[in-house]
Amino acid sequence: MSPERMRFVSVCGMLGYGYPEESLRLALEGPLDFLGADNGSTDPGPYYLGAGTSFLKPAQVRRDLELALVAARERNVPLVIGSAGGSGAAPHVASFVEVLREIAGRRNLHFRLAVIHADIARQTVLDALQRGAVTPCGPAEPLTPERVTACAHLVGQMGTGPLIRALEHGAEVVVAGRCCDTAIFAALPILRGFDPALALHLGKIAECGTLCAQPGGANDVLMCELAADHFVVRPAHPEKRCTPASVAAHSLYEQPDPTCFYEPEGKVDLSGCTFQPCGDRGVRVAGTRLVPAASPSIKLEGAALVGYRCLTVAGVRDPAVIAHLDELEAAVRTAVAGNLASLIREPAYKLRFLRYGMDGVTGRRAAAPASPPCEVGLVLEAIAPTQELADTVLSLARSTALHQPFAGRKTTAGNLAFPFSPSDFRGGPVYEFSVYHLLETADPDALFPLTLEQV
Repeated sequence: MSPERMRFVSVCGMLGYGYPEESLRLALEGPLDFLGADNGSTDPGPYYLGAGTSFLKPAQVRRDLELALVAARERNVPLVIGSAGGSGAAPHVASFVEVLREIAGRRNLHFRLAVIHADIARQTVLDALQRGAVTPCGPAEPLTPERVTACAHLVGQMGTGPLIRALEHGAEVVVAGRCCDTAIFAALPILRGFDPALALHLGKIAECGTLCAQPGGANDVLMCELAADHFVVRPAHPEKRCTPASVAAHSLYEQPDPTCFYEPEGKVDLSGCTFQPCGDRGVRVAGTRLVPAASPSIKLEGAALVGYRCLTVAGVRDPAVIAHLDELEAAVRTAVAGNLASLIREPAYKLRFLRYGMDGVTGRRAAAPASPPCEVGLVLEAIAPTQELADTVLSLARSTALHQPFAGRKTTAGNLAFPFSPSDFRGGPVYEFSVYHLLETADPDALFPLTLEQV
């Protein structure tokens, strides 16, 4: 492209979610400056960060990565991957790079690889905590040293700076650990002198592939073109289209404020944006502004082991049982606590009842349904310090609930219908986000080391 314009491709909303090969072929027909793709998220919860494993299977990633990697090398343009391996800690990045190397060897590909790690030393956070440079992100509790040291893995979410540094060093493939989604797509445009506000806003739209299009979905290819004073997005698939409403809506995706969103680079102000149709299937966006951050900060994510899980799933059809579920649950909790008193006491273990069909999604915060449903799916979950204890708590709760009497009961047994035998499932380790905070730092880019090698 000319120095006045850049054209790039967002391969899909999550590398490993799949996308049509034909869409990628169509997107590659014009000039191209780079390809980018996200490979991670906190959406699946803290387990994957804590356990050091990916929520995507290697075969999924291999298929999507190979198509994109071959396309990038054939056209001699960079491929930029962020939040590699799912959660972006060292084991996640290592597993992703292993798949990358396998593809490169099998396809005889040669390139300069940059790997940027996002792991943050616990002492770095403890020192920042002592000087008052750590604040909660959203509703998180104030951070304590104990929660920092309990982390199995602790990462920071890098902005564009470390990716720009990799590209400045001639990287042809960039594999970054935990990374802001916008940074994947904004780094090279900012390096080449484009407006950071537009680059970050376009990155925000591009991060989820064609989720900004109609019909929506993250599993398809989005074409992006950036100019000096605007950008245009358009799906590669001929049966999809972007509309001003769909693109404006995605500008607000996962954001509490409809007028802005925040990145390490600062506040991206959307209050003056315009969204206009561009051709039959594209949208032109202009008017984004960037208010640089007065005190640079990065988001920290840390997951700590809190116990082990066992659960069971059962169906309830008896209207009398459904009408007395509150009573049944209270009685089960009392009986379990009594039976386990010599072994373990609450809150050392947790017992949870989820009632799908009544309030399994909303919890007890929502009003009870006006008329009880005819069926309820009951999930019982126990979490305890060891797997054996979790199994024991769940087994007692399940057997007690199965036979628990209640007022007006006419049956002699069998409150629950179990779809599986064995009925109880070991869920293994349970993690929680013990760190979900902002770290103020004068030089955030220095926290993310870069390694370069020839593959």
